[in-house]
Amino acid sequence: MKRIESPQNSLVKHWKKLVTTRKERDKFKEFLVEGFHLTEEALKEKHLIKGIIVRDGVDIPAEWDTEDLVVYEVSTQVAKEIAETEHSQGIFAHVRQPEHGAEDEKSWTKLLLIDAVQDPGNIGTMIRTAAAAGIDAVILGKGSADPFNPKTVRSAQGSHFHLPVVKGELAEWIERTQAQNIPVYGSALHNAKPFYETKPADQFALLVGNEGSGVDPQYLDQADENLLVPVYGSAESLNVAVATGILLYGLVAKK
Repeated sequence: MKRIESPQNSLVKHWKKLVTTRKERDKFKEFLVEGFHLTEEALKEKHLIKGIIVRDGVDIPAEWDTEDLVVYEVSTQVAKEIAETEHSQGIFAHVRQPEHGAEDEKSWTKLLLIDAVQDPGNIGTMIRTAAAAGIDAVILGKGSADPFNPKTVRSAQGSHFHLPVVKGELAEWIERTQAQNIPVYGSALHNAKPFYETKPADQFALLVGNEGSGVDPQYLDQADENLLVPVYGSAESLNVAVATGILLYGLVAKK
């Protein structure tokens, strides 16, 4: 176990930047997770972990497999510097961002395509919901929140370690998907049919969009069909993460 007491330590400064800046996360392809649950989820992909960080007085659960991992014991002051939550549990994992190659992509037949969704909490909830619905991968288009933002990671509740999340050009992904005879369903409020009129499928891509403006019209034009979630009450529309959950489960539902 290594001991770090000063917030001026270079590694501590790096950890803090991973929490506070997208630039640091993108440059090093790393991020920090906080709390017992997320650290335990990270341990399921142990090869991604660069180190476990524990605050003074915090014990690593005895059942965790931390053999061959670097463990840092840090002062309360250091833990406060890198904590993103108000009432931190005092345990963190420094992890590499999962990477996925072309061979992995060939096996993805159920996709969630996200167009310019800007709220980190919504992105995290959508990733978590996609993992629960059995989706193979999430593709984030331009303008979307950073998938490794601490708020996104916390909302996803560990799904980053079980579900591929990649950044990409949505127009290209739509074309690639359709070239494999996999239908692409857009989500829209107009010129779309209720989602329940579409039969569940073993293969599909669902395209969802920005909280205010929805999916870019050029992507909706590319889609094979556009779906909507009917609003029966007085609300103008649904939260994008809620609508995504309804649409995903409507498409994967088994009869």
